[in-house]
Amino acid sequence: MKTLFERVFAGNDEMYALAEKAVAEAVAKLGPDAPATFGDTAYSLPCFYAMTGKKIATVGEAKAALENEIRAFMTRNNRTKDIFTSGVATALSAEMIELMKWATHGGCPYEEPVMGHFTDAQVRELGVPLVTRDIPGVAVIIGPAPSAEEGVALVKQYQEQGIFVTLVGGIIDQCVQQGLAMGFPRRIVALGHELSSVAHVVSVALRAALIFGNKEPGDYEGMWRYTMERVFAFVNAFAPVDDMTVACGAGAIQLGFPVVTNDTEENNMFRVPKSIIIQPDVSQFNATSLEARDIKIKITKMDIPVAFASAFEGEIVRRGDMQVEFDGSRKTGLELVRMLDASEIEDHKFTLIGPDVDQMDVGSKNDFVIVAEVGGRNMQSDFESVFERKFHAYINCMEGVMHTGQRDMIRIRISKSAFENGLRLKHFAEVLYTKLKSDYDAVIDKCQVTIITDPEAAAKYRHEVATPAYDKRDERLLSLTDENVDVFYTCILCQSFSPSHVCIVTPERLGLCGAVSWLDAKATNELDPNGPCQIVTKGGLIDENIGRWEDVNAAVNKYSQGALESVTLYSIMEDPMTSCGCFECICGIEPFSNGVVIVNREHAGMTPLGMTFSEMASMTGGGVQTPGFMGHGKHFIASKKFMKAEGGLERIVWMPKALKDQVAEKVNQSAKELYGIENFCDMIGDETIAEDPETLMTFLTEKGHPALGLDPLM
Repeated sequence: MKTLFERVFAGNDEMYALAEKAVAEAVAKLGPDAPATFGDTAYSLPCFYAMTGKKIATVGEAKAALENEIRAFMTRNNRTKDIFTSGVATALSAEMIELMKWATHGGCPYEEPVMGHFTDAQVRELGVPLVTRDIPGVAVIIGPAPSAEEGVALVKQYQEQGIFVTLVGGIIDQCVQQGLAMGFPRRIVALGHELSSVAHVVSVALRAALIFGNKEPGDYEGMWRYTMERVFAFVNAFAPVDDMTVACGAGAIQLGFPVVTNDTEENNMFRVPKSIIIQPDVSQFNATSLEARDIKIKITKMDIPVAFASAFEGEIVRRGDMQVEFDGSRKTGLELVRMLDASEIEDHKFTLIGPDVDQMDVGSKNDFVIVAEVGGRNMQSDFESVFERKFHAYINCMEGVMHTGQRDMIRIRISKSAFENGLRLKHFAEVLYTKLKSDYDAVIDKCQVTIITDPEAAAKYRHEVATPAYDKRDERLLSLTDENVDVFYTCILCQSFSPSHVCIVTPERLGLCGAVSWLDAKATNELDPNGPCQIVTKGGLIDENIGRWEDVNAAVNKYSQGALESVTLYSIMEDPMTSCGCFECICGIEPFSNGVVIVNREHAGMTPLGMTFSEMASMTGGGVQTPGFMGHGKHFIASKKFMKAEGGLERIVWMPKALKDQVAEKVNQSAKELYGIENFCDMIGDETIAEDPETLMTFLTEKGHPALGLDPLM
């Protein structure tokens, strides 16, 4: 029998030999100068770059990297140390194999349902749910399960717990066979049928260290310490486990990811406490894995006939799969939270006014009003809109249900499968009641839910109750400016990933992730006074124009553990606020036009800076201050405090068209109020107009863009 050391070394040698072959074939076919890169990443070959600090761009450079740096990890002197470095070498060799597939195919070599490589934007998109623990962990499942039914049951169990699931090898075919829907929005990603594809999930973990942790490329120890402490991943490997999988397991263990397998000691498998765990019963893989990685699942029990998990938030219900639809653009469709005195509320009461789903025609559009009336000693009217925005996530977490929009422009689709499973409107009420009471138990003592589908009653409620409530809120929100509140708030939720980052949330500057407004932060502080949103007083005004206060500086110094001394809230050039890495947008100086380019995470194309979003974003994040670059939320673009110190909105010269269309109404309104400019967004370039600075300058000159006449930024 082989020892564990011998199995790891043999598996490392096998993977390395496959990498040598793949590189040699690519060199012969393409030549050494052929480009070699994954798509939409600023980190070259991410795992290799993270571990060595070296970037490669061509097939020839890949060959040299394999023969020199990767080979150097394959030492055989100190067995205790070398078993882990050989595991890392196995992962790096696997990444090299995958890279050669991309190089020889001229792009993604896979067909659905296989995804393979994660883009930088996808890694950043995972940042918020990983931080909030909506995604409590990441599962890597390798090989075919003993049966397709057992494999899919395990995958669905993880999915329903919110775990992000990645699949390698035969388990993918088993999921296809059982008709399981997969894809990034559903948080079940097929990496590839060959073992080398496991490198793509290792890449996510290591890029998290680069993006959020501000770890220096090449800091080998810093990388694995970060992933061990902050990336809650684990591996499930089905028997029989070959030497290459054992070697990959050694790499996973080095990163802090335990391996659970049903292989046996009789089959030359080894038990290593807390690292390699033999669990013969596949039905116990879930519980064993969560315990091994110390992942706590918050269980909220509710009586509904479909699964409920954050993994279903990205689910799309197509028209052909739709049982019924509630459409606020064609019918009355709204959602509302109302604060009432607790004495007026019957806790857990549900009222339906109008027909239920089983009384509606298949494929029909219907009226829909859903109202949660809440009360409690600590409830405040300012919290109504905060809780109401949670409806989107709560309803989307129901399997087979799709929700878009907010307030009186919502759209909800119920799938035929969810209907056939017994989903009815009372279950929507049950979800809202259970989640509001569990998530906001410090504020909400009682909750009752009413749903109206009768057209006349729905229209009457909209006119007499909902619209006046929205108008009252809007007036309140307009009165919320940085000047007329007494306090700001911190948001340090992202410190689980980015230890030195601190957001300062103000009425006119929301958190850079786009998910935390001043009212959200206020509610969070009320719910948990010792939590991530702490009160920041506004004492010691130093400079109102750039937004610098002594108390704000003291707060960021305290909550960054001394990493930051000073921030400004309204400047991109002087001590700008830090970024964690999960920002919705990034803003950077465009020197030719004396303005700034803004690009959102979803835009994969080039910008006039000669950089993509990923490349711009790689220059900031991780809790560092980067003058000239700034991460921020989409809604901050229209704020009157946006880059106030440098001239504000007038500096914006380019945005992707989709983003520009999304923010145009509010940006135009702010520009008119501040500068008297009509339809300012018509003066802002986009990718349909220019992707280079020269063409952009021609456009801006024709439009008479105000940035051209402002003081130099640098």
